Amino acid sequence: MARGKLRIYLGAAPGVGKTYAMLSEAHRRTERGTDCVVAFVEHHDRPRTEVMLSGLEQVPRRDLEYRGTAFTEMDVDAVLERSPAIALVDELAHTNVPGSRNAKRWQDVEELLSAGIDVVSTVNIQHLESLGDVVESITGVRQRETVPDEVVRRADQIELVDMSPQALRRRMAHGNIYKPDRIDASLSNYFRPGNLTALRELALLWVADRVDEYLQQYRGEHNIRTTWQARERIVVGLTGGPEGRTLIRRASRMAAKGSGSEILAVYISRSDGLTGASPKELAVQRTLVEDLGGTFHHVIGDDIPAALLDFARGVNATQIVLGSSRRKTWQYVFGPGVGATVARDSGPDLDVHIVTHGEVAKGRGLPVARGARLGRSRVIWGWLVGVGGPALLTVLLTHVDSDLGLANDMLLFLALTVAAALVGGLLPALASAAFGSLLLNYYFTPPQHLWTVSDNKNILAIAVFVGVAVSVASVVDLAARRTAQAARLRAEAEILSFLAGSVLRGETSLEALLERVRETFAMESVALLERESETEPWTCAGSAGDGRPLERPELADVDVPVGDHMALALSGRVLPAADRRVLAAFAAQAAVVLDRQRLQSEADQARTLAEGNRIRTALLAAVSHDLRTPLAGIKAAVSSLRSDDVEWSEEDEAELLEGIEAGADRLEHLVGNLLDMSRLQTGTVTPLIREIDLDEVVPMALGGVPDGSAELDIPETLPMVAVDKGLLERAVANVVENAVKYAPDGEPVKVSASALGERVEIRVVDRGPGVPDSAKDRIFAPFQRYGDAPRGAGVGLGLAVARGFAESMGGTLAAEDTPGGGLTMVLTLRAAAGRPLTRSELSAQVTS
Repeated sequence: MARGKLRIYLGAAPGVGKTYAMLSEAHRRTERGTDCVVAFVEHHDRPRTEVMLSGLEQVPRRDLEYRGTAFTEMDVDAVLERSPAIALVDELAHTNVPGSRNAKRWQDVEELLSAGIDVVSTVNIQHLESLGDVVESITGVRQRETVPDEVVRRADQIELVDMSPQALRRRMAHGNIYKPDRIDASLSNYFRPGNLTALRELALLWVADRVDEYLQQYRGEHNIRTTWQARERIVVGLTGGPEGRTLIRRASRMAAKGSGSEILAVYISRSDGLTGASPKELAVQRTLVEDLGGTFHHVIGDDIPAALLDFARGVNATQIVLGSSRRKTWQYVFGPGVGATVARDSGPDLDVHIVTHGEVAKGRGLPVARGARLGRSRVIWGWLVGVGGPALLTVLLTHVDSDLGLANDMLLFLALTVAAALVGGLLPALASAAFGSLLLNYYFTPPQHLWTVSDNKNILAIAVFVGVAVSVASVVDLAARRTAQAARLRAEAEILSFLAGSVLRGETSLEALLERVRETFAMESVALLERESETEPWTCAGSAGDGRPLERPELADVDVPVGDHMALALSGRVLPAADRRVLAAFAAQAAVVLDRQRLQSEADQARTLAEGNRIRTALLAAVSHDLRTPLAGIKAAVSSLRSDDVEWSEEDEAELLEGIEAGADRLEHLVGNLLDMSRLQTGTVTPLIREIDLDEVVPMALGGVPDGSAELDIPETLPMVAVDKGLLERAVANVVENAVKYAPDGEPVKVSASALGERVEIRVVDRGPGVPDSAKDRIFAPFQRYGDAPRGAGVGLGLAVARGFAESMGGTLAAEDTPGGGLTMVLTLRAAAGRPLTRSELSAQVTS
């Protein structure tokens, strides 16, 4: 069965019209004959939204009860049984009421999609998991209901529902979003113009990033290389010189002029070695560009201008920033330079900026390494020097009326042979030696203008000339080749050290490593393929690049085997054999990273299983002893009361009944802690946050301790706190009961509260034996009891449950030493100014 398609209406804030747009789409599709149903849509008493629901088939909801309050959730089974073509599911980030089929609504949606049902849903930008901290810093409100970004990214269509902050505030003021009693508070808090503007920008940028991903995918599928200037991307060309920092900062200022601009710094090294680059300076520039929000890329290319332009067009860049050349004036005889060449070949789709800096015309800090391949221009110059040079020298010497002597003539010809070797390599030098010896014989050796030599000494001189010329040319060429090999090895060492450095920096994900391979070798796509055996098909363990991952290594332009059942496959171009040594190192590292990821996953699973086994073992111990103790007491008291052999007085019966009640209360407390710990372990604790006063909760939490065992000090001037009343009561009760258990007789536990900025602290102070620093964190672990606590005094869950409840409400619970001896438990909560929420508002908050 084909997977269903997901369409999401994304908004910046509540009330922009996501649900209305979704319902309008449903009406249009219904009119076209599409089988469309409403799986779950919450109109929040908004008249216009409620009207849009009419005429659409609605799947009955599932009724659930939680803490005495009735709720309704989407009935996934009913929707699957109905099996429509399209299902409308509102509020994708919603957290389901405990007892539902799934914890999150987006998990319900995944089930519908897997069943082949298309889903149309809605979500606000503040509910995306990655933006939680950003939204909290803007609005001051932490979003408890979130959806993983990847869920939204996988949507087949994402449509932005946009509205200006002013229009949204007018809609709010007209009562189209919230009820009248909530309008003023909302307009002065969450719906402030600044908040709405920032959230709107977040939504626009997030959608722009997704659109950019689709654009890159489309360009890759259709092999489009020209630049589409849909978004400003600034490529900074780095040489590893000191001017790089100036270029990066200049590009950053250019990017700041346009919202959404992107900076990509690229360093291109030749395949045969570094060209004046300082590794230390490159590391500094990499850190700088990442601090400014850009990315650093390292690629290899023999033709620097062509490689830079290929990279810029590959990332759909719109601008290139280069520095003025550091070469001195005389060095321009070797060519126009990278900047001029890039500007000439960039075409009309790329703007090239040449930035001046303090290092202009000061020369390069390191000499240029000679390459293994000299290039066509150098070979041509070598032949001109080796062949044209002797001819020109012959013309000059024959027309100058001076007799330098045969020895000096030979030295001049030998100098040209050495120059030809330095410029063009061995072959032009050998040609120069042969041609020069012929010219020496014909023009300068008696008898002149004849190919014969009359003096045997001159024959020896010419032979020595040829031998010296060939020897010098061979030595010079050998030195050049050794220099090229050293430069090549130096480049490989740089790449491998960069690879090792990426591991040390934490870039250990397989996708990041494969992306590094793709950039380094300028390939279109890279994939790591594996299979179980020779007869099994290949599967893709990880890939990078715009192209579609290859299905078999045989289809790749380059494939490197890794072991018997794994291969690294690259597509884009055929690499020279010299590159395979470094590529093999990358392939081996990719296999190691994949194994490490799988081992880490297995270790996490083993750790989870071990923790579960430990908790189950402790739970069995608790059931076998701690729960049986109160049951034994209750059983003994009931058996005594039912015995016909003894006549019990009223006082005895009252005492036995009191024992039964105490045992039942104790058993209820133990079972309650076990159930609470189970909820915390499974992540099903969903606090219902509201603003309350501490004096409404803390006194009720002391009902489980004997009278006089605790003293309460809660000032009336304390601000309200944003908590779940039931969870706070249980947390405080567990902490106080634990303190009373260890407090000495006659020393009541002190429970006080105070305000510290935006936080409120509840301090529970006892004068017991205290806890050493090494055990302060351990006492909050499940099934832990410190010291000589007697068996049957509890299962060691009270503090673990209290801390879990505190953290679920956004608070903390920590232990401190009491001055003078004892232990102080500090429960920190968020202060919240405002009135308590009504019951109807509370229900709306849970379902929104």
